[in-house]
Amino acid sequence: MRKSYILAVAIAVIAAGWILSGEFGGGEVNGKTPAQQAPSVADNRAEQGVAALTAVRTQSSNAQEHWREITARGHTEAKRKLTVKSEIKGRITEVVVKKGSRVRRGDVLVRIDVADRNAHMAEAEALVRQREVEFQAAKKLRSKGYRAETQFAASQAKLDGARAMVKQMQVSISRTIIRAPFDAVVDARPVELGAYVKDGTAIAMLVDEDPYLIVAQISENEVGRLRTKKKGRASLVTGQEVEGHIRYIAATADEATRTFRVELLVPNPDGQLRDGVSAELHFPTEQVAAHLITPAVLTLNNEGVVGVRCVGAGGRVDFYPVEIVDSVKDGVWVAGLPASVELIVVGQEFVRQGDEVRVSGAAGEQSGSKAGKNTGGAPAS
Repeated sequence: MRKSYILAVAIAVIAAGWILSGEFGGGEVNGKTPAQQAPSVADNRAEQGVAALTAVRTQSSNAQEHWREITARGHTEAKRKLTVKSEIKGRITEVVVKKGSRVRRGDVLVRIDVADRNAHMAEAEALVRQREVEFQAAKKLRSKGYRAETQFAASQAKLDGARAMVKQMQVSISRTIIRAPFDAVVDARPVELGAYVKDGTAIAMLVDEDPYLIVAQISENEVGRLRTKKKGRASLVTGQEVEGHIRYIAATADEATRTFRVELLVPNPDGQLRDGVSAELHFPTEQVAAHLITPAVLTLNNEGVVGVRCVGAGGRVDFYPVEIVDSVKDGVWVAGLPASVELIVVGQEFVRQGDEVRVSGAAGEQSGSKAGKNTGGAPAS
């Protein structure tokens, strides 16, 4: 038992000596005293403040003039399509044009058998000569007082009737030759040589190739921004790009869709356009100051409003609601921003309006730095 007490006292003495050596020995570690190793309160606060600022990356963006556009889906359509029909009965004696051929105004399409029309014409002309003799005789008798005024008027009426018969036969004979009423391409020709046609039988389908129409249905919210004779352009599914002007804006809406028909008139001198090809139409309406940005920069605020976050004065975050003006392959054009801003392009989702941030570096070249003003969908001058 005494040995146990002695061992306990020895352990206590050793422990006390070790503790006292650290407290009062003034030892150094790595050449520094414990007091020198401990950071100051000011240093701790400074380090914590820097760490609390969220690091973001920014990109400078400057506004440019850009055309606000109305975009719609549509299709090409021939300005004029006409089915030429026969006005008389008869048999086709000659077919001059083929399907797909191009014709000029006045070119012969087909000829119909004259039949006995020439004989009727000779008969009508002979009757005119007879009526002229009778009229001259009645005129002499009336001048001498031997013929009543009514008899003279009857002779004149017979002469006029005979002349009208000749005119009628001339028209009938002229209709045996069917001609093209305008420059066009023959899209269809349903009749063949030897076919018998009646009044109203279709002879050929003619399509006017130049100019051409590109039509679209515009919503009731946007049609008020369009004006006739204003410029427009269209991108066809075939890869063709055409420009023209607005020829027609419907005064009444389609009852089913509540949209308005708009026609863009475009030149087609080489006949490359075809009826019914899908197209995307662009109608520039006004110029606005806009920024070209990547869609990845767009974000939402707490109210769900679409906008962008920027670094403003004092290194604090500003939120700007934006309106998307146009979409192109390089990004989107947005309006509603100041003339020059520092867009947050990395880290915008981790900060809120009013937060103080730390800019860690530039994200790339300045947006909108190309020389000159962007014309976007500007109409041709």
